[in-house]
Amino acid sequence: MRLLTIIFLAAFIALPATPTQAQTSTPGNTQSIDTSDTTPSDAEISIRITEIFSQLDELARVETAVDSGVVTLSGVTATAEAAARAEELAQRVTGVVTVENEIKRDVSVSTRIDPAIGQLQNSLNTAVKLAPLLALAVIVFLFIAAFGWLLSAWKPFWRRVTPNAFIADLARSTLRAIFVVLAAIAALSLLDATALLGAFLGAAGVLGLAIGFAVRDTIENYISSVMLSLRQPFRPNDHVIINDREGHVIRLTSRATILMTLEGNHLRIPNATVFKALILNYSRNSERRFDFELGVDTDDDPLAAIETGLTAIRTLPFVLKEPSPLAFIKNVGDSNIVIFFAAWIDQSSADFAKSRSIALATAKQALEEAGFALPEPIYRLRFDDTAPAFLKGGTTATIKERKHSQEREAPKQKPRARAEQLADVAPDTHIEEKVDEERRENTEEDLLTDDAPIE
Repeated sequence: MRLLTIIFLAAFIALPATPTQAQTSTPGNTQSIDTSDTTPSDAEISIRITEIFSQLDELARVETAVDSGVVTLSGVTATAEAAARAEELAQRVTGVVTVENEIKRDVSVSTRIDPAIGQLQNSLNTAVKLAPLLALAVIVFLFIAAFGWLLSAWKPFWRRVTPNAFIADLARSTLRAIFVVLAAIAALSLLDATALLGAFLGAAGVLGLAIGFAVRDTIENYISSVMLSLRQPFRPNDHVIINDREGHVIRLTSRATILMTLEGNHLRIPNATVFKALILNYSRNSERRFDFELGVDTDDDPLAAIETGLTAIRTLPFVLKEPSPLAFIKNVGDSNIVIFFAAWIDQSSADFAKSRSIALATAKQALEEAGFALPEPIYRLRFDDTAPAFLKGGTTATIKERKHSQEREAPKQKPRARAEQLADVAPDTHIEEKVDEERRENTEEDLLTDDAPIE
């Protein structure tokens, strides 16, 4: 019994393995299209391929012939890509050994035009179907945008929110832009086109960054306009010096500050320059001090000269008593002692330049009448033996004596009457009148207001 069992096992092991049927495939096939559980015939392969091609418009005119698993494709297609696709589909059918591609391209005009016409018809049909949704999106866009426009045009609201006209205009413009963007987002969301909106906003962001770098000077000027309108360094018709430019302020616009120079010319200064400039405003304080210097001889008493000059200046009616005029010795030179005089005036009733001129002439005349000399620079020169005797023997003292004697002997002109002098200190208001006239006649925007704080 044991021997029979061993013989049976040996015979079972010696039996050959039953071969399984291999599935025919070609290199590059990724998936087969089976027709049945058994190996298909050539007719079944041809029918299967024909059924597949009939479902695709671009392969409807392709013909199929199968012989021993070899598929031959003929007919015409509109493009080479369609022919390649037909070959790829045929190779995926089970039982196909190889594919012979003999498909030709159809280059007729009708073949090219018909698909385009079909696509156009499909687009029109889609547009007709989307027309109600598109109309709703347009209505939503217009409603949101119109609401933003009405809100931005509500002037009483903006006057209450911000009293500054320039800031109000900026806020209104920003609000309008925000509502337009919100309206576009809502409309595109209804059309399921938010991806388009994202691409548009991304491109707009990059474009805005590039434009920002290109127009940074303009942006800086615009921001400076905002800051100047919030805290104004001057008022209309103020007499100012901006850096080295002097004139009376006409107006402040969103781009520039306009001055009328003392010569009556218009001067436009960019607000970015004005915002960073050194500004000297002569009109903020009605009291203004003028000063000048006079020199007396080194042999004269400088303190007496100071008192003489101050007494003459105090007699002038346009000079303020408080603060009182002042004077002091500024320096002592080789040929004179320089005295500094200063006094205050009220610019609303006395012109600065005229007052200074009259005060200087009055102090000079008082010093001369009191016997103080106003010397010119004196230089000591050395001469050789051939020089004239009076030059050789001349000294600084003798030269001064000769000069003083010449000054005493020289006839002095009678000064103009004091009443006539003092009557000519009224301020010149011609430039101010021209500025006021232009402000009345010109309707250009002006950001200068009495409500804004002034620095």
